Amino acid sequence: MRKVMAAKLHGIHVTAADLDYHGSITLDPDHCEKAGLLPLEFVDIWNKNSGARISTYVIFGERYSRCCILNGAAARTCQVGDEIIICSSHYIEAERIADFQPKILTFDKGNHIVETLSYVVERDGTGRYHFDIVNEGGQSLPIPVKAHGR
Repeated sequence: MRKVMAAKLHGIHVTAADLDYHGSITLDPDHCEKAGLLPLEFVDIWNKNSGARISTYVIFGERYSRCCILNGAAARTCQVGDEIIICSSHYIEAERIADFQPKILTFDKGNHIVETLSYVVERDGTGRYHFDIVNEGGQSLPIPVKAHGR
């Protein structure tokens, strides 16, 4: 079994932090459902502003609220307005990677969904893997690559 990225909310902004709540991250169920995140699912959270990295679980807040609320100890790692990445992972058999297409949602500053992407892995006849980032229209997007020393 391999641990792979399963769903990602990329660039969502923290709307509140509640130190006195008993843990977790509260998210808009609409965002979670579109990405494939479940209530109580463990997620990693990476703060793009501070570099902080934490792990917690998802609880659903009010639908269509666009909320992203860090609760309990997690509230110490983020400030309102911080841009974060929320990522879940699953364990799958390596040979199933080509059947697995995680969803990635990107956001504007108001936590409106800007785009929905999929990560697509294919294997050719020689056994080599090929990776694409695909938008909702099925168009492949450029993947950032920087050659060493160039």
